[in-house]
Amino acid sequence: MNRIKTLAAAAAAMLLLAGCASPALRGSGDLGVVIERANGSVQVVDNSHLTPLSRVQGLGDLSHASLVYSRDARYVYVFGRDGGISKVDILAGKLVARVLQAGNSIGGAISSDGRIVAAQNYSPGGVKLFDAETLAPLADIPALDDNGQPSKVVGLADLPGNRFAFSLFEAGEIWLLDAANPRAPVVTKYRNVGRQPYDGLASGDGRYYIAGLYGEDGLALLDNWHPDAGVRRILPGYGQGQDKQPVYKMPHLRGWSLAGDYAFLPAIGHNTVLVADSRSWQEAARVPVYGQPVFVMAEPSGRRVWVNFAFPHNDTVQVIDVPTMQVIKTLKPGRAILHMEFTARGDAVWLSSRDDDKLVVIDTQSFATVAELPAANPSGIFFSWRAGRMGM
Repeated sequence: MNRIKTLAAAAAAMLLLAGCASPALRGSGDLGVVIERANGSVQVVDNSHLTPLSRVQGLGDLSHASLVYSRDARYVYVFGRDGGISKVDILAGKLVARVLQAGNSIGGAISSDGRIVAAQNYSPGGVKLFDAETLAPLADIPALDDNGQPSKVVGLADLPGNRFAFSLFEAGEIWLLDAANPRAPVVTKYRNVGRQPYDGLASGDGRYYIAGLYGEDGLALLDNWHPDAGVRRILPGYGQGQDKQPVYKMPHLRGWSLAGDYAFLPAIGHNTVLVADSRSWQEAARVPVYGQPVFVMAEPSGRRVWVNFAFPHNDTVQVIDVPTMQVIKTLKPGRAILHMEFTARGDAVWLSSRDDDKLVVIDTQSFATVAELPAANPSGIFFSWRAGRMGM
């Protein structure tokens, strides 16, 4: 027995000396990643125990950054403003790969099978596809209109069957990209969808792709069950007869603004959340809110919707009760609340307070603040439940 213990001790010592000792095992299901925009870093957090775990640096310009998760929720792909894609191992807390693929980029997506990473670019406009394992390039799809003029690409979203949808800002188009063969993707183009689509969302089942329009009141909708029917306009003229205010921060659209039978959408230049019936896509209600909404996000239960705002009201968060379509709570959690993220089952919401260098965790039932964590100019918060959902 002593000899066995001695051999075991010797083997353990050899593993340590070789740098091969196994780290403590843990899952990734309750982890999250926070963008620290001023430092070019991300912070990995544990949302069960409300603790920071690690900080990964050297990710470039994260002044406008987002990320997506690998299928196994071990890695995140961080898309930086400088056109960089950084692959980060959140369990090991380290950068494993990085490529500079464009001059100006604002986000990306990952395919339904988890094998393809897609980046949407401002400069040069277009979408590029990469191997998720190695970040080797697979395809380059320039965003050119019929006259050869480039457009910024916005609103890139993943769809079932290794497809992606995205919008062309200057051209006023929506493109549907089939990446079944990622080295030779097939593109279907929908023209004249509206003026200046600025962002887009895919519904959680992948059926609908909706682009918000900056150049006019309304949104453009593509039904992916019936793509031959083309793109139709929804909520047209929602600001008719009202003075549009200066827009200090563009609203964001994402699939988590769908709650039950309704879609909650920010109105550009108005202190209003628009509500559409998600079956007919007709307007169902308008909810007056404190300022110009930026993110309009439904709790996982769909019972309530949380809203943050553009400057000068970006110290405020409001909560809308879905059955009554009324604001039921107004919170002042910190300065410059840039993003919100719910835990997987919605027991808490995490907020990034950029100007206070902190994360604020709020209980969604009592609205009490349960924790505050330090973070360097935090913006986007992304929890690992996103790995298994479309449009994230």
